[in-house]
Amino acid sequence: MKEASLITHLRDIIILPLTVTVIIPYFIYNGKQIALLDNTISKVAGIICISAGLSLFLYTVYLFKIIGKGTLAPWSPKQQLVVQGPYRYCRNPMITGVLTILLGECLFFGSETILTWALLFFIINTIYFILLEEPDLYQTFGDEYKAYKKEVPRWIPRFRPYTSKK
Repeated sequence: MKEASLITHLRDIIILPLTVTVIIPYFIYNGKQIALLDNTISKVAGIICISAGLSLFLYTVYLFKIIGKGTLAPWSPKQQLVVQGPYRYCRNPMITGVLTILLGECLFFGSETILTWALLFFIINTIYFILLEEPDLYQTFGDEYKAYKKEVPRWIPRFRPYTSKK
């Protein structure tokens, strides 16, 4: 199987996370602010969350390219299971990064609609992972994924890093 090109990576980043974190929030943001979040502390916390989420997201995309030999998109299958870096602590750190960006946007703009979108995004991804992605990963990577899934939580990070037994 051929490794994904830089253009393929950029296409998938534009189609998926850019749509989720920029385009959809742009269209749903109604300018109304949650009074509790209309302050400097909330804006600074938002910038910190956006920066942390973006850093985590970019690192996981890098790992998918270098180790997985694929892109973040489900239509671009990975050639190797990625269980390094933040994947040693939870199975979906890329989505955690995107959610952190969305929560940062919610804090920065004080937006209830972006918070609602973040919750909806989380629910959609949880259902998608349970019904489609996890069975597909098991089919693709077999016992290696089964052992990883057994040890590493879907969302809440474990305290000790996972070490593959291969």
